[in-house]
Amino acid sequence: MSEARPHQRQISLGAFLMETGHHIAAWRHPDTHATGGLDFAHYAELAQIAERAKFDAIFFADSVSVRDTNLPSLSRTARADHFEPLTLLSALSVVTKHIGLIATVSTTFNEPYNVARKFASLDHLSGGRSGWNLVTSSTETEAHNFGFDRHPDHAQRYERAKEFHDVVTGLWDSWDDDAFIRDKESGVYFDADKLHVLEHRGKHFKVRGPLNVARSPQGRPVVIQAGASDAGKELAAQTAEVIFVAHQTLDEAKAFYRDVKGRLARYGRRPEHLKIMPGIFPVIGRTQQEAQDKFDALQNLIHPTVGLSLLSNMSGGIDLSKYPVDGPVPELPETNGGKSRQRLLLDLARRDNLTIRQLYLRIAGARGHQQVIGTPQSIADQLQQWFEEEGADGFNIMSPWLPGGLSEFAELVVPELQRRGLFRTEYSGNTLRDHLGLPRPKNQFAAQETPVAQTA
Repeated sequence: MSEARPHQRQISLGAFLMETGHHIAAWRHPDTHATGGLDFAHYAELAQIAERAKFDAIFFADSVSVRDTNLPSLSRTARADHFEPLTLLSALSVVTKHIGLIATVSTTFNEPYNVARKFASLDHLSGGRSGWNLVTSSTETEAHNFGFDRHPDHAQRYERAKEFHDVVTGLWDSWDDDAFIRDKESGVYFDADKLHVLEHRGKHFKVRGPLNVARSPQGRPVVIQAGASDAGKELAAQTAEVIFVAHQTLDEAKAFYRDVKGRLARYGRRPEHLKIMPGIFPVIGRTQQEAQDKFDALQNLIHPTVGLSLLSNMSGGIDLSKYPVDGPVPELPETNGGKSRQRLLLDLARRDNLTIRQLYLRIAGARGHQQVIGTPQSIADQLQQWFEEEGADGFNIMSPWLPGGLSEFAELVVPELQRRGLFRTEYSGNTLRDHLGLPRPKNQFAAQETPVAQTA
């Protein structure tokens, strides 16, 4: 898979940035900034590394709580303090020019008007580079910060999310593209015929509108989702333009790709208008042994308390401390948390016959995403195979530690992908939609309006 040849499709790349890196012990790595979670200069450096490498976007996950209630574990991780992502991306829009800016904002503990307004504002600030990762929060700790005794049910969260999306996109279409005339001579600031008042009345929301931000440079910010349950896939087929997802094997990735793309037609959508981007956790060495040594050094920094707590949190909040750590992973009851990730972990444990300790060591870096340890050539081989065999349209790169892991990918793997004709050498457009090859959506309300036939 090393010969360069022309491709109609090219790989999309996102840089999934997480404080000091994705490995659970990354903050202890000698080359990381332990204060990275609240260091703007650190994030500016990362965004600029990704932009120089021509990545499509940078991406921040988010949670509206300190997720881990296990203090012995929490006190040993670097994920208890970090910026609110929209605030951070607004600042990063000033120190970048091309790269997309994607933030996670939950539909469970927010209101549509506020979300629509913030992302539309970011799109204007950045010249059309914003993206919204629409998620339904999945943890009890978040619910407890918003007046709930327990987390809303899974089905209810997705029902609310669909209506939330409809309200937000409706508000983004409050104005036609050319509504704001701002004609000083006539005194007309906007054309009243090009204003659309939403007047939404639904089960979960009552929102009049209009939005007090003009239609954004992209028409609408790009909508991203991450759910892989059946409800998540159906919501994505209806509404998402990008899916961030976790897969362990190419066969899993291809099955998911076929499933979701096969759902699009019933919503009047084309397969190329939804990009599927699995997470990839790459550990890169100039030789295989060098890459393995780097990974082993990170694994040796994991405290057992942290590993066990990570596994418990990712398996739906189930306490695994009562089971022998070197014994098999028990059958886990279904929870009200993230269902697809719990199933992924159980499938991984059964397929590879892993103990609890082996499973938490396996997910300490990638948290269920694909982990690749190798040379730039072997990593490029895997990305090319997944891309060409339709397991992915692109990848969300989860650097093990920062900034070094991202720099290595940018300097070693990206040139290899470019040499093969799989990735751009320059940006060909200015917006996130341009980078991803997504169409600029028409205003849904303007499109509904047809001229009245004139009679003699």
